[in-house]
Parts: sequence; C-alpha cells; structure tokens
Amino acid sequence: MFGRDPWGGPLEISNADSATDDDRSRNLQELDRAALSRQLDETQQSWLLAGPGDAGKKKKRYVDLGCVVVSRKIFLWTVGSIVGAGLLIGFIMLIIKAIPHRHHPPPPPDDYTRALRKALMFFNAQRSGPLPKHNNVSWRGNSGMKDGMSDDSVKKNLVGGYYDAGDAIKFNFPMSFAMTMLSWSVIEYSAKYEAAGELQHVKEIIKWGTDYFLKTFNSSADTIDRIAAQVGQGDTSKGPGPNDHYCWVRPEDIDYPRPVYECHSCSDLAAEMAAALAAASIVFKDSKTYSEKLVHGAKTLFKYGREQRGRYSPGGSDPSIFYNSTSYWDEFVWGGAWLYYATGNSSYLQLATAPGLAKHAGAFWGGPDYGILSWDNKLAGAQVLLSRLRLFLSPGYPYEEILRTFHNQTGIVMCSYLPMFKSFNRTKGGLIQLNHGRPQPLQYVVNAAFLASVFSDYLDAADTPGWYCGPNFYSTDVLRDFAKTQIDYILGNNPQKMSYLVGYGTRYPKHVHHRGASIPKNGVRYNCKGGWKWRDTKKPNPNTIVGAMVAGPDKHDGFHDVRTNYNYTEPTLAGNAGLVAALVSLSGGKTGIDKNTIFSAVPPLFPTPPPPPAAWKP
Repeated sequence: MFGRDPWGGPLEISNADSATDDDRSRNLQELDRAALSRQLDETQQSWLLAGPGDAGKKKKRYVDLGCVVVSRKIFLWTVGSIVGAGLLIGFIMLIIKAIPHRHHPPPPPDDYTRALRKALMFFNAQRSGPLPKHNNVSWRGNSGMKDGMSDDSVKKNLVGGYYDAGDAIKFNFPMSFAMTMLSWSVIEYSAKYEAAGELQHVKEIIKWGTDYFLKTFNSSADTIDRIAAQVGQGDTSKGPGPNDHYCWVRPEDIDYPRPVYECHSCSDLAAEMAAALAAASIVFKDSKTYSEKLVHGAKTLFKYGREQRGRYSPGGSDPSIFYNSTSYWDEFVWGGAWLYYATGNSSYLQLATAPGLAKHAGAFWGGPDYGILSWDNKLAGAQVLLSRLRLFLSPGYPYEEILRTFHNQTGIVMCSYLPMFKSFNRTKGGLIQLNHGRPQPLQYVVNAAFLASVFSDYLDAADTPGWYCGPNFYSTDVLRDFAKTQIDYILGNNPQKMSYLVGYGTRYPKHVHHRGASIPKNGVRYNCKGGWKWRDTKKPNPNTIVGAMVAGPDKHDGFHDVRTNYNYTEPTLAGNAGLVAALVSLSGGKTGIDKNTIFSAVPPLFPTPPPPPAAWKP
C-alpha cells in the first residue's frame, strides 16, 4: 500500500505503523535519552529559568505611551522633574510678587528738553479768543472776542489766532511762518516731542493757528479774491490815537477799534499761508477730514497767490511798517515744496524746481543775506527741504539738476555757519551775527541752528558721514556742535550769564516788553493811557511770561533789561517757533528724524527717461 506524504511526496506504507501503542512505548524506553538531548537557545533557557512572577515584573519595567514605549524609571524621573520645576517656578513667582517693586524713574530730561517745555508755553500766553480751560497761563483770559465783527467794512468772524509779540496785533505773515516751522519740527521729530510729553501740546498750538487761518479767507471755495492779512493797527506816525501800539493795556481790556487789513494781491502772504496749511495737513494726516480741509485751503491760497501777483505789504501800509515782505518768489518755492509733500502732485514739484523761479528767488547768487532763514526769506529753508527729497527719494530727471543745485547750495550755506570760514561775524561770546549786527538777532540764530541740526540728521539718516566745504570734508557732528553752541548761548552760556529764555535758569529778563505780562491782573481795568505807568515802571513784570525768547543782546554781547526797549526785550511768535524747532532737534540725544512721514502722500517715483538724442545726420 502507498500513502501520501503530507509535504507532497508518495510514501510506501511501512508495517511499523501497524505497531500497537504498547510496542511504541516499549521501544522509547529502550532509547538512550541522553543521546537524544540538544543545546537550548537563550530564549528557551529563559523560559525554563524564569520564576512564576517574572513575566509580570518585566512588563512593569516599561510604560507604553501609545506612540513610544519608555523605561518606567525614565518616565517617572521626567514627570518628577517637570513637577518639581513647576513647583520651583511657582515658588519663585510668589516671592517676586511678595517683594515690593521699585520702579526706576525715567532719566531726567536734558537741558534742551526742559527748555523746550518752557518755550512752548509762550504760545499759550499769546492766544487770542476764548481760551481753553487747560491754557495754564493764570494771568491771561478771553480777548479779541469781537475781532472782525467790529469792522463794518469786513463783518466776518476773525476771533482766534495769536498775538504777534508784546502788542495785540495779529499779523498773518509771521504767524503763518511760525506755524510752518512748528509743523516741520513735528513732522521730523514727533518721537522726541512724545518722549518729552509735549506732542499733544504742540499739535494743539498748531491747530489753534490753522483754525484761525481758515477764517481769514473763504476756505471752502476753490477761488478767492482776498485775505484778511492783519487784525489791529500799530502805526503811530499819524499822531496820537488809540491803537495797539499807542495804548498799553491788557488784551482782555481792549475797547478801542481793531481794524482789519485785507489784501487783494498778496502772493507772498498767500503762499506762506499755503505752506502753513500744507505742512499742518501732514501733522494731522491721521485726522483725515481735517487734513483734507487744510490741503484744500492750501491749494486755494496757492492758486490765488500765483494768479493775483503782488506783495501783501505795499509801501505806506500798516504791514509794511512792521513785517514788510521784500519778495514773493521765495514763498513760491517754499509753498510749492510743502504742497508737493502734502499732496504728492508733481505739478507743485515742477514749480518749486523751475530754474526761472529759483533764479527770481535768488538761488543762484550770494549776497549778504544768503542762507538766512527768516519770516521774510524762506529760500534757505526751501533748499534744505528739497535737498531732503534728493537724499531719500532721488526722483531723477527732470528734477535732478535743480535738486542737485539746491543740495550743493545747502552745503555752502552750512559751511558759512562754521566759524572757520568767517562768512558771518561773531560776538566775543560766540553768537553768530546773521543780521549783521542789527538788533533782535536771536530769531535768525535759532532758525540757523535748526537748519544745521536737521540737515545733519538728514545726512545721518542717508548714511552720509558729512559734506565738503571746498576741498575739506566735515562730519555731521560739526553742524550739531554749531547748533548746540548757539542754543547754549541763548540758554545762558554767554558773557552776561543770562538766559534769554524767560523762566529758564536762575537769571533771565524780568522787564519783558509785553503788555499782558507787565500789567497785574488785579481787577482794575486800565484805559489806553492808564497802562503807561506799567510800561514805564522800573519794577519787574508782575507776571512771568514763561518760555518767551526775548529779542536778544547787541553785537557786543550787551543786554539791557528795559521794558521800553523792544530791541532787547520783546519776544515774537516767529522767533519762538524757530527756538522750539531747534530745541526739539537737539533734545533727547541723537535720536534722528522720522524719515518717511513727510513722504506719506508722495506716490512711488518712476523717473521719466530723458528725451532721445536727435536723429543722426551725416
């Protein structure tokens, strides 16, 4: 018989398979079991040697975390460490909270920051109209509440604005220059104002001025034919009569007529007011509605100034006696530059960089007053402002040629400020004589200090270490040193050891030429001549007009603290605005400018390629 092997092969059935179970058992007993034994592997040995509880113990040596199996000891050590660290951190936090904190006060403000805070207070003292509750000048009150309405020839609301100096006249020309300078300083140094805690204050000062400007012309119209240029009268050459210079009374007690002077052809005033509104629109760019209102007003004014040519101060007029404008071409460059920054409209840049306009403004010739920024001549400021455009945006053709010229001329102006070139005389005490020894020098000095400081910051921001004066290279630190020495002179580092900023330091003028500060607020209403006794008294002013920068010393460093001599002791809006700008630029160390805010309305510049060359001809 045959059978089949379970692995597939045929097998012959053996007779041994028929043996009985007893036979097989007997055969096995006859085998040598020792001969049949073999070596067991390690696993099998572990089975034999393991105790009955070892399997459970081994399983407990590891912890299955689902994604990984780890040693139980390591797991317990890790968990314990985490819990211990958490308890330690919690304990430390409890200790920290239990210990009383000592907050370190901010570093004390530097001299320039302290002076800045005081200089801004002067504008509070000069406010006309209904004063805000937080004006913080105790001896001032509401005044000029009928301005404009009391003049039958005008009959419009001209309440507000600022009194110019020690009188109560509101001159739009220097007032608008002052607001432009303040806005420029805020645009460049808003972070420094904020660090000094004065950003909101200076913006309120600017808005007080721009709100008033919007009242002096039809700001909602696209076309105008007149501007209210001045409120109040100061000419005393026609004999005694009640006006702002003949009388000596507190602004709150004025009861004499305050005529309004309107101009119908006033390019200089219109362009300067346009600059003020345009610059302020950048300051208030986050207040969209108000900023747009300012831009619209600036456009209207600039258009009017371009179309109705003429100076606002013709000979014999009241403005010509006090703030006579010598030209309007510089205001066109200045106003055009500010309108370009405020709108991004290249037509304003084309105008501001037109070679013919620059020539009329005196950009291509020197002269004794070249490089002197003032309420009358803005060319130096406009050149610095347009040099900024070249340094950071480099618009190229067709503006590059004139912008390069302005940039080079700005460098020359900066060289003229340095003592080694002797372009301007200096007093023995070191004060630069930008007005050639004439009275009231400080208003020009502070503007030059600001231009030098801000231009040095422009160069630093452009990674330019300095500039050339002829073959010699000078670092930007030289400009800052010039600015510091001039401002330090004003703050007391001078032969008189006197601060020309009222309220700053221990020694400052006490007989300031200022009606409101010189008459006590004692409930007595003095008439036009009744206040003369306060003008002529030798006693110090009963009210301290904090922050007023007086006119300054003479060319020999001499100073007479006499109320009746305004050439020494009278402060002005324009002078204080330049001082504020210079102080903030120097305050807080070398923080630098805000590089981009002024360009917020300027679109990306893609320079127009130059025209192709003429066709070749044999």
